[in-house]
Amino acid sequence: MTTAEGLAGPTRDTAPADHLSAGRARRRRADNLRGWLYCSPFLVAFLLFLIWPTVYGLWMSFTGTSLAGTNTGFVGLANWKEALGDPEVWSSLGNTAWFTILSTIPLVLVAMLLAVLVNIGLPGQWFWRLSFFLPFLLASTVVSQFWNWMYNPQLGLINTFLGWFGITGPAWLQDPSTAMISVVITTVWWTVGFNFLLYLAALQNIPDQLYEAASLDGAGGWRKFLSITLPQLAPTTVLVLVLQLLASLKVFDQIYQMTSGGPGGSTRSILVYIYEAGFTGYRLGYASAISYIFFFLILIVSIAYMVISSRRSVKA
Repeated sequence: MTTAEGLAGPTRDTAPADHLSAGRARRRRADNLRGWLYCSPFLVAFLLFLIWPTVYGLWMSFTGTSLAGTNTGFVGLANWKEALGDPEVWSSLGNTAWFTILSTIPLVLVAMLLAVLVNIGLPGQWFWRLSFFLPFLLASTVVSQFWNWMYNPQLGLINTFLGWFGITGPAWLQDPSTAMISVVITTVWWTVGFNFLLYLAALQNIPDQLYEAASLDGAGGWRKFLSITLPQLAPTTVLVLVLQLLASLKVFDQIYQMTSGGPGGSTRSILVYIYEAGFTGYRLGYASAISYIFFFLILIVSIAYMVISSRRSVKA
């Protein structure tokens, strides 16, 4: 096209392109709005039942809130200072750590052993899988009541069995020296099935070619286990350890139902003490402060674990 200014190139109408881009933007906004609408029930529940209680609990830790409805005013860091100087808090934290150590080790090793035994082809595998996993499906109240009967000093099955060999069994849940280990045994029996399934699934995903190659090299069963099975199970072991540590640190149900933290506070976990402070002592503000101290301790441990794990992965 020739103009007064000279020759000009062909012109292109940009209106259709602008119309298309505007249409895409409208569709994108509509999709985003639809997505937020679909997510809104979860977001509302998340805000109401997680974020709001967390924020309100933190605020409550700075107040004297009580179930009796008295002294609900702001007290600053008084609850936190009292909790940090409370010997019962540190005793309960020690009991929680001790329970975590006693329960985590067998829950990893026993679960791995059971999975290996089933994986090598024991007869009636369906029966063993069901037997090992079935207790995990039971409610904590059922498990606690069952083992309370088992530990009964006069009529319990354990002391009756020991009596057949002339052994006088202790008062398992009433003796401070045996109460914690009794709760640990109950916990291992109850929850080992979940870890067992994780290990069994991991074992079944190990390629058979690795074992065949090791057999051609003359490796025996023990060498195969050390050189092939254990390294292949390392990711699952890390997962089991993390899950078990978190579960053990939060122990409450079986301890409260079996010993109520006794005898003499020898089995009182930190969550049991928080419950006692809040709902027996009526001091909700003080219980909230202890809860957040415990939360920050777990957070520190978690961060330390993440740092160590990341450094190991980088080195690997």
